[in-house]
Amino acid sequence: MLPLLAILLLVLILFGVGFAVKVLWYIAVAVLVIWLLGFLFRSADGGGHWYRW
Repeated sequence: MLPLLAILLLVLILFGVGFAVKVLWYIAVAVLVIWLLGFLFRSADGGGHWYRW
């Protein structure tokens, strides 16, 4: 019984980590797209910064 619970716990942990990593990839792609759009609009505008650091 204990090995079955350990395997189920391992599966749940790996599923959770995989889900979190997948969500982080989606967030990273969204940030990249926003950055590229801002860069393109800044270039078309003739210069200047579209963000403040």
